[in-house]
Amino acid sequence: MAQAVSIDALEAMVGAEVGVSDWILVDQQRIDAFADVTGDHQFIHVNPELARQTPFGTTIAHGFLTLSLMSAMGYSAIPVLEGVRMGVNYGLNRVRFLAPVPAGSRIRGRFRLADVSRRADGAVQATYGVTVEIEGADRPALAAEWVTLSYL
Repeated sequence: MAQAVSIDALEAMVGAEVGVSDWILVDQQRIDAFADVTGDHQFIHVNPELARQTPFGTTIAHGFLTLSLMSAMGYSAIPVLEGVRMGVNYGLNRVRFLAPVPAGSRIRGRFRLADVSRRADGAVQATYGVTVEIEGADRPALAAEWVTLSYL
């Protein structure tokens, strides 16, 4: 888990990279489990034989699997507010899937704090620019603007 910081300290980080997550393995077992949970069994994700015949040459992770792993990445990279009782996802302002994640790849997230605001309901809203990198690849898997709420 990332370090705990005060609201003032978090506000001072706006514009800066606040963390880089640990690497996460996206193996075929994880891809298959995601397909089972979501019902998305498109062959490019779950059928290695057919996927070999595509331009990717192998199965690839679902874009939404990569996106959903941002939460796990955030636990090791995003500073936690002191006194937080609960944190929730508030939404995404923009998401772009930039490159496929081949089965067996490792990915990690880079988090840049774009904005922090104190809400009337006592929550702190933070917006992060997130880039998910693929180990050894030139292009990132995705870029997103992620909005979170922390309740103190």
